[in-house]
Amino acid sequence: MKEFIEQYKEAIIQIATPYSTGTGFYLKHPNLVVTNEHVVRGNKEVVINNPVLEKQLSRVLFSDPKYDLAFLEIKGGPKMPEVHLSANKKVAEGDRVIAIGHPFGLKFTATQGIISNSRHLQNDINYFQHDAALNPGNSGGPLVNTKGDVIGVNTFIIRDGDNIGFSLPVKYLNQTIQEFQAAKGQVGVRCFSCSNLVFEETLEKGYCPYCGTKLKLPSQVEEYEATGVAKSIEVMLEKSGYKVELSRKGPNNWEIQQGSAKINIAYYEKTGLITGDAFLCLLPKKNIKPIYEFLLKQNYEMEGLTFSLRGRDIILSLLIYDRYLNADTGQKLFKHIFAKADYYDDILVEKFGASQREE
Repeated sequence: MKEFIEQYKEAIIQIATPYSTGTGFYLKHPNLVVTNEHVVRGNKEVVINNPVLEKQLSRVLFSDPKYDLAFLEIKGGPKMPEVHLSANKKVAEGDRVIAIGHPFGLKFTATQGIISNSRHLQNDINYFQHDAALNPGNSGGPLVNTKGDVIGVNTFIIRDGDNIGFSLPVKYLNQTIQEFQAAKGQVGVRCFSCSNLVFEETLEKGYCPYCGTKLKLPSQVEEYEATGVAKSIEVMLEKSGYKVELSRKGPNNWEIQQGSAKINIAYYEKTGLITGDAFLCLLPKKNIKPIYEFLLKQNYEMEGLTFSLRGRDIILSLLIYDRYLNADTGQKLFKHIFAKADYYDDILVEKFGASQREE
């Protein structure tokens, strides 16, 4: 199993929207990323990346509220390894399975379990019930058998349940891919009323041509626009030279890459606190005292920024309360931490022997 788990590391896709984060996986022959519809709901584009895929905006090509499926466009996909959908339709109670994804925004996890119920019926759909741990962020990832083949798409859990997860069997995915490909690249949606697939050419003035239900294609979804303090933060990021659409990472969260440093920006509405945490390099195992002395000296001399340690993590932080935020001072502070993060990261590695952070 270790061999195919390593292979999946480069086929699993991390997905971020202004509303949530989730998981997807790349299928080479249809050249699509598969995920859950609820992960990308309300977006015409989402951010995707993985270790061998450049971070990019991806169009939502198809949404399916019935089976909770969505297909995303991908550029540079052929670089990624091929994973296979299981041809074996027999899945039985007791079969060992592995759930793969990005829970809680983590880069990659694989959890083992067994099939508890191979035919859990809900809303006329049979799901696989299993006890491989699923957490927020796992949605849209693959459920894999011991041969390394995808047997399902991780879809939902029972809240407060003890590792009770449900995955959509791959037969529904295969069927949907075939229906989608028949439209030859058109953006489409499955009608939640009659279950027919509707595409750009067949949509009749916003209504399903089969049953008359009002529908909206993914391409017709309104562009996301931040409001309030979040809008102010995004304006500052844009003025600092960053593409905001690629920086969004869930509600009121943004991620900026500056040189070798990564800066996470968050806004906490309840407290009014805006934080910018630049995760720099790691403390060395030896000769730590000179780094301590250097960091303490910088904390004494710097204005607006503070060094802290979390285990071996060296973090450069910025704190602003929203009531004190204005465009000029806020932008200066953001530019300050972006510039200093990369600057200090290099100094700590080159002069003090700190360890470069690994992705």
